[in-house]
Amino acid sequence: MRTKYCGNIGLIDLNKSIILSGWVNKIRNFGQFIFIDLRDYTGTIQIIFELNNSEIFQKALKLKNESCIQVTGIVKKRNIKNINSKMNTGKIEILAKKINIFNISEPLPIDYSNNNSDDIRLKYRYLDLRQSILFKNLKIRNEVTYLIRNFMTKKKFLDIETPLLTKSTPEGARDYLVPSRNHIGKFYALPQSPQLFKQLLMISGIDRYYQIVKCFRDEDLRSDRQPEFTQIDIEASFLNAKKIRNIVEQLIKKIWLKILNIHLKKFPVITYNEAIKRYGSDKPDLRNPMEIIDISDIINKIKFFDFFKINTLKNKTIALLCFSQGFKLSRKKINEYLSSINKFGINKSFYIKILKDDNNQNNIISSIKNILDKKTLNKILTKSNAKIGDVLFIVAGEENIVHKSLGKLRIKLGNDFLIFKKNIWAPLWIINFPMFKKNKLGVFSSIHHPFTAFKKNHENKFSRNLDYAMSDSYDLVINGYEIGGGSVRIHNLEIQKKVFNIIGINEKDQKEKFGFLLEALKYGAPPHAGIALGLDRIIMLLRNTDNIRDVIAFPKTTSASCPLTNAPSIIENKNLNELNININKK
Repeated sequence: MRTKYCGNIGLIDLNKSIILSGWVNKIRNFGQFIFIDLRDYTGTIQIIFELNNSEIFQKALKLKNESCIQVTGIVKKRNIKNINSKMNTGKIEILAKKINIFNISEPLPIDYSNNNSDDIRLKYRYLDLRQSILFKNLKIRNEVTYLIRNFMTKKKFLDIETPLLTKSTPEGARDYLVPSRNHIGKFYALPQSPQLFKQLLMISGIDRYYQIVKCFRDEDLRSDRQPEFTQIDIEASFLNAKKIRNIVEQLIKKIWLKILNIHLKKFPVITYNEAIKRYGSDKPDLRNPMEIIDISDIINKIKFFDFFKINTLKNKTIALLCFSQGFKLSRKKINEYLSSINKFGINKSFYIKILKDDNNQNNIISSIKNILDKKTLNKILTKSNAKIGDVLFIVAGEENIVHKSLGKLRIKLGNDFLIFKKNIWAPLWIINFPMFKKNKLGVFSSIHHPFTAFKKNHENKFSRNLDYAMSDSYDLVINGYEIGGGSVRIHNLEIQKKVFNIIGINEKDQKEKFGFLLEALKYGAPPHAGIALGLDRIIMLLRNTDNIRDVIAFPKTTSASCPLTNAPSIIENKNLNELNININKK
C-alpha cells in the first residue's frame, strides 16, 4: 500500500512516481492549489493537489485533519523561496496524481495545539500517541531495548522468561492477586519481580540470565511509579558485586553513547552512610554541588548543647548547608525555607547570612548571632568555606532527622534556583546499605529484600547488634533517580533461615511461602548476584521528562485506573460465581 515512507523521501527520488500512506497533518487551501502535509511514523511531507486535476482535487476538498489516506504522486523539487528548513523533507514535495481515502476523521476530542488534561490524554491515548514527542519516546524505547538485548547476548547472558502467574510472597509491596477457578479459594500473584525464579535459574546452572520483564506492585503511585512497570532483570553466578556493577556500568554507558552521543565517565562509588551524611539522601543528585557540613565538633560547649536542646547521651548532631545564592533571599524567604523543614521533627533551625559592610568586611546577620562568639563563628565560616553573599542554614537534632531535613532543603534550593545545568549527567553507585531497618517497636525488616547477603564477615561480627550489619548490596543512581538496585544473594540455607527469623517470618511461614527456595538451596546452590534496572525510568531520563507515563504506551493514572478502557471494571456475578467470590459491598 506504499512504496516509500514520508520521512524517507529525498532529492535522490526526484521525478519518481511513489505511493504514500498516512494521516493528514495539516490542510491549506489556496483556491487553485490544496497543500496537505501527510504524516506517517517517519515524518511528514507536503502534497500538492492542483485544480486542473479536478477528480482528485474534489476528493482533496473533502479531507479533514487526521483523515487516513493513500496518495500516488511525482516527487518534485521545491523553489528556493518555498524550501521549508523546519522539515526534513522541506526541499521536495509530491505532486498528487491519485488519492485513495481510507477514512475521513471526525473532529478530534483532543487538541494538539493546546494543553489537554491528563484524563483526556489518557482516555484518547491512541490519538495522543500520534504527537511526535510521545511517538519519539516509544521509538527511543525500542532502540534502547534493542541495545540491551544485543549487549547482554554478547556478554553471554540468556534471555529466559519467568512465570507471570506465581505465588504470593512478602517482598515489600502488596501483590496483585488473580483468583484460581480450578483451585477454589486459592490465588495466583502477579510478580513484583522475578527475584526467586532468577535465583532458581542460578541453582539450575544457567550461569547468566537476563529478561526485560513486566512487574506488578499494588502501591501508591507517583510520577516515576506505575502499578505495572518494566525492569531489566539480571542475575549471574560466580560473580561478585563489583563485577556485576561493572557489567551494568558498561551497559548504561553504551546506551547513553548510542542514544545521546554522551560519553559517561567512570561512575563514582560511595557508601550509604556517606551519602546520607553528605547529601541527606540515598539517591543524591550529584549535579547539585551543595553538601551537608557537620559542625557539631565546633559547637560542642555545654551552653550550645543547652541552647540547641541537644541530649549528649543520644545520637544528636548539628549540621548546615551553605547556599551560595543567599544574597537573593530576604529574611522572610529564609524563614520560609527553615519552616519547610521543621515538619521533619528537628529541634532547632537557624541561619547565618553573610553580607559586605562599608569596609568590605563580613557583616553577619543571623538568628543566633548573640549565641555564637566570634571565634566559634569564624570556625563555622571557615569549615563551610562561606563567603560574602552566602546563607548558612543550620539544623540541630537527631542525626537521621538532621540529615533528612537538610537533604530535602538541598533538593528544594537546587530546584528553586536551578543551581545546576539540566543537560549534564551524574551517575553513581551507592553501596553498603544497612542489612536491616528497625521500626519503633524494635521489629526488623530487610532494607532491600530478605534474599540479600550480608557484607563479608558482617553476619558474625554484628550478630548481637544487627543495627550495624551491612548488606552486600548496591543501587545505581542517575541525577537523583534510583534506576537500579541489586545485591549478592544468600546461597546458604542456614543463613537464609536466619534472616527470615530475624525479620519475623516463623518456621511455618518460611515453609509455606518460601519452601521451594529453601529446598533448592540444599542442592549445591552457587554464589550469585544480580540487579534490576527500571527501564521506564531510564527512558524517562533519556527523554528529559519527569513522568514515566510519557514513555509508556498505555499507562495508568495515579489512582491505578485506565481512562481508555475503564479498567479496573465490575465483573458479572456469573463470572464471580465460577470463582466462588462474593463482593462485600460495605
